[in-house]
Amino acid sequence: MGTSELTAAGVSVGDDVVVPSYGGFEVARAVRELGARPVFADIEPRSFCLDPASVDAVVTSSTVAVVPVHLFGHPADMVGLQALARRRGLRVVGFGVRPQVAAVDAIRRRQCASYLDMRLRGVVVPKTATGVEHAYTDYVVRVPGNGRPDRDAFKHALRARGVACYVPVRTPAHRTAELRTDVRLPESERAADETLALPLEASMTKRELQRVVSACNGLGGLVMEPAC
Repeated sequence: MGTSELTAAGVSVGDDVVVPSYGGFEVARAVRELGARPVFADIEPRSFCLDPASVDAVVTSSTVAVVPVHLFGHPADMVGLQALARRRGLRVVGFGVRPQVAAVDAIRRRQCASYLDMRLRGVVVPKTATGVEHAYTDYVVRVPGNGRPDRDAFKHALRARGVACYVPVRTPAHRTAELRTDVRLPESERAADETLALPLEASMTKRELQRVVSACNGLGGLVMEPAC
């Protein structure tokens, strides 16, 4: 997303724009490049997308827009955000492409995700909000425990077993050097500490999916040793 979408929505210098911190670094940077101020709101832990209640809590008389980000194939709560925008006199600016769920690849991805959902143990599998379909552009689980060392140790152990996993969002935008603020966003911070993207492609075979399951479950879900 560049500044053109923001400008088209009427955002100008000095305006406040509410954005997600988790997964929202690029949009926050675009807001600041325009001379407006990114105001960070928290996410809903199930979807990893903006929580309308958190957005409502940070809206002030200087706020002109809210920019939701669809993450990992799960759409943001556009119904809730549009209702909030109407009530508070805000504009909703789209960021990126809304996940497409009717495509053949998306259908196959959901089938693969369902296979993993039913078999993985010791990690928290993705959840889908009521009334929406998940496109699973990324299959993001949570590794529960005492924070980042547990997730990172689990990641290193999986990679050692040939599973190409990665951390989808290492640092929330409000904790980066460029955009740091003193705001506390517990769900965003917890998601950054716990989330791990496991391999999921439409072309994956049952054997490949089972390899992911076996590697994860073989670790008992949690690796308590500090990460290297």
